[in-house]
Amino acid sequence: ANKVAHYTVFVSSWIRDIYKSFGMNVEKSKVILGGGDSKVFNQNDKPIWNGNEKLKIVTHHWGANWNKGFETYTQLDEMIGKEEWQNKIEFTYVGNLPKNFKFENSNHVEPLSGKKLADEIKKNHIYVTGSLNEPSGNHHIEAAQCGLPILYIDSGGIPEYCDDFGVKFNPTNF
Repeated sequence: ANKVAHYTVFVSSWIRDIYKSFGMNVEKSKVILGGGDSKVFNQNDKPIWNGNEKLKIVTHHWGANWNKGFETYTQLDEMIGKEEWQNKIEFTYVGNLPKNFKFENSNHVEPLSGKKLADEIKKNHIYVTGSLNEPSGNHHIEAAQCGLPILYIDSGGIPEYCDDFGVKFNPTNF
């Protein structure tokens, strides 16, 4: 379709560059980063971590594909099972899980949307996304708008959105 389109809008430079590497002429294109509804996803009523309670980490995904970050989320779940971390951090996953997957040490909340989702995000202190090769996404945008710093994997278009809003990681330094 892009071969006959008058103009193409990409959600990240990362995905634009993939199309360019396949030979697409990107002169008639533009990258426009997405955003969330600030009436819903905002810092209103967002408590600040007091440093005494467990550090609460959250993520959310509608899709249940393993590439949504389950390698990272599994690693986090395993960390919480260790004595060193179990009284320091807590992890909540909001959304659908891959078939036959179950967290052992983390919280799972069924998929939410709108204000209920924003309220759930705001119960936490840090957001994590391990999503691989994702051109954009809404999850990290909504979390940033709710005032959470983001731990984000260096993959896909996610760094374009999350630079200056948290800390980048890779599978070896998480």
